[in-house]
Amino acid sequence: MEKPTLVILAAGMGSRYGGLKQMDTFTPEGDTIIDFSIYDALQAGFGKFVFIIRKSFEKEFKKAIDKKLEGKAEVVYVYQELDHVPEKYINPKRTKPWGTGHALLMAKDAVKENFAIINADDFYGKDAFNVMAKSLIKTDKTSYNFNMMAYLLKNTVSDYGFVSRGECEVDEKGYLKDVTERTHIEKVNGELMRKDDNGNFISIHENTIVSMNFWGFTPKCFEFGNNLFETFLETNKTNLKAEFYIPEVVNEILKSETASVKVLQSNAKWFGVTYKEDKEIVQNAIEKLKANNVYPKKLW
Repeated sequence: MEKPTLVILAAGMGSRYGGLKQMDTFTPEGDTIIDFSIYDALQAGFGKFVFIIRKSFEKEFKKAIDKKLEGKAEVVYVYQELDHVPEKYINPKRTKPWGTGHALLMAKDAVKENFAIINADDFYGKDAFNVMAKSLIKTDKTSYNFNMMAYLLKNTVSDYGFVSRGECEVDEKGYLKDVTERTHIEKVNGELMRKDDNGNFISIHENTIVSMNFWGFTPKCFEFGNNLFETFLETNKTNLKAEFYIPEVVNEILKSETASVKVLQSNAKWFGVTYKEDKEIVQNAIEKLKANNVYPKKLW
């Protein structure tokens, strides 16, 4: 059986965190969150890693990654740059990458196998990678059978500010019906709230199923999104902060009625960093996992 590929979204700027989260370390041994994702993915049976990065930190990033995966798996680097769009949409004033949906489209030439895609700064948990790998290995790569790893909203928010999450609507058979990117969810007086299109706070249930950008695709997914992205660029050509998200591509997939997205669940506990204040929580959680021998003291 062909081993699946793991695509890691690592081109973000970490503006709310105050630096490159994907390069920050969280243990005395110098482990990044990416290190745990790679370790878990290798154990689960992934055989190739595609890192989507930017040229500005290429040297530093490769130095941190290459030695760990040498002899263990194939490694490919893909670059998501501000000028990787049609020339008429290039704006020299723009500083933010074009978002996770754009990054997904950038990976097309590097991925010919079934693959999962994740954020570099999210800790998804060992069991989540095992469940995803098993699903991808048994899926026909010429099919339109996709999936996503689900998490409960209450387990994915920060105590220190707002977060962005994909709110999912799931049918009775466990398939995704719709996913909506909620760009502002936060705790307000102990209650989870989100902003609507007018900027007003409305309640959102703590057990809402959300996407943490842990998707499973066959190469057929690259048939979607290009036209949608061009429409997005035309609509947002003067908006310097607009981002094109993977859920927008997924909704196009769902509307096509040629594909399905199965919602997977695991017993893994997610945690991650959006703000600097989140770091201590993540450090303590990883310390406990190592103390309980879920991970060795030295990963590499």
